[in-house]
Amino acid sequence: MEMVKAVNLKKYYITDSYEVHALDGVSLTAEEGEFLAVVGTSGSGKTTLLNMLGGLDVPTSGGVWIRGNSLKDMEKEERTIFRRRNIGIVFQQYNLVPVLSVYENIVLPLQLDGAGIDRELLKEISEMLGLEDKMERLPETLSGGQRQRVAVARALLVKPAVLLADEPTGSLDSATGMEVAGLLKSCAARFHQTVLVVTHQEGVAQMADRIIRMEDGRIRK
Repeated sequence: MEMVKAVNLKKYYITDSYEVHALDGVSLTAEEGEFLAVVGTSGSGKTTLLNMLGGLDVPTSGGVWIRGNSLKDMEKEERTIFRRRNIGIVFQQYNLVPVLSVYENIVLPLQLDGAGIDRELLKEISEMLGLEDKMERLPETLSGGQRQRVAVARALLVKPAVLLADEPTGSLDSATGMEVAGLLKSCAARFHQTVLVVTHQEGVAQMADRIIRMEDGRIRK
């Protein structure tokens, strides 16, 4: 089943003095349960692509469909609710709420949506990411790597149809990073999730079912 479709995505930034083509006609599809890695040099358009697929930004032209739903045809609030229920996102900068505990940060999306918490899955994820003894701590007491693990756990617990991760292993040591990548891959299979991971780590990319290589805002053939 086709879970993600992007058609001729373009994102241009235009001023009086310059024009940047962050995305310049990107089209792709991803199937249910597929694990994809997006690789490329800095400025190649990887993060911009994930922002478009996640409904966090609006393209200059082109469109994105998730589960057959067109993101560009949704109002802002409708798109926000759709994203919360269908798309999990792991950001480079964690985006944790500083006044909430680790546990509260992880379950926050479910509480915002009035959904129940899968305690068994929460236990499995927290043990895998080494968070089981840190649930009552605040983000400021954690290392950068630990904060990234909380962000990954928060995205996984929602069991989204699509999981987008921007360098989710970038602040982790190699062994933990590969474990996190393995968890993302196993969740893709277990929950029939489509997972797209932006990464600079070749080992993570090689775990993917398919590698998408970007250059100058385009997918390199």
